[in-house]
Amino acid sequence: MPELPDVTVYVERLDARVRGQVLQRVRVLNPFLLRTAVPPITQAEGRRVLGVERLGKRVVMALEDGLFLVIHLMIAGRLRWLAAGAKPPGKIALATFEFEGGILVLTEAGSKRRASLHLVAGRDALAALDAGGMDVLAGDLASFADRLQRENHTLKRSLTDPRLFSGIGNGYSDEILHRARLSPILLTRALSEQQVAALFDAVRAVMNEWTERLRAEADKAGGWPGKVTAFHAGMAVHGKFGQPCPVCSAPVQRIVYAENETNYCARCQTGGKVLADRSLSRLLKASWPRHIDDLE
Repeated sequence: MPELPDVTVYVERLDARVRGQVLQRVRVLNPFLLRTAVPPITQAEGRRVLGVERLGKRVVMALEDGLFLVIHLMIAGRLRWLAAGAKPPGKIALATFEFEGGILVLTEAGSKRRASLHLVAGRDALAALDAGGMDVLAGDLASFADRLQRENHTLKRSLTDPRLFSGIGNGYSDEILHRARLSPILLTRALSEQQVAALFDAVRAVMNEWTERLRAEADKAGGWPGKVTAFHAGMAVHGKFGQPCPVCSAPVQRIVYAENETNYCARCQTGGKVLADRSLSRLLKASWPRHIDDLE
């Protein structure tokens, strides 16, 4: 799922293209995409774009007369920018937004249709779509600590909870926890003040660094984000199961659950302990390795 760095770059590049332009036509190509009926989507047409904003993991186009087009990419949704008059890609195109200077295309790979489009009227209606998470790049340490320890959950769950923190998902939470050298299953209220501070610094550092990296990649791709993915070669642990940790060279471990997995370095983050992986530890039982040294 595109997270804060990815969505930030989408917002910046889209804003540079459509701010001040009139949205000439909206075509919804999949009936499951549009999640609102009032106001009708046709009311967005003929209105000038006042700016493009980020709302958590959503891209928001602010239009004249207090209207807001809200795009949630979910897991497989992506945005493409095409030249005016170009034909959008076949089955994966869910909607097109036509401007004089080009066409914004919302696509979604795969058969599941999770991406969504809302048209809402007024800031209050827009705010109702906000889960309420803190902007980790704007808040201070005290606010971060209050949010983090408001309830007692694992660090992985708390970081990815949109009600607590805005824009952090499965991928960057792995990178943040590795940077902070903290276990993904450590409970939030068990953290010391020093660990909370280290986590706060890691959140800001990872998000800022990856936003800059993705900006540079977009520049190389002609000014628009080309390959938006949850897995990047430069990541330390996310998507790196079995590969060496860039800090200590121990093999990266994983915890598999539902459709997601958490990647971590046992030596850097858990004191060498290999955490239970539901997909394997039940099968292996007594043979499941308890310490990273048992794998080497």
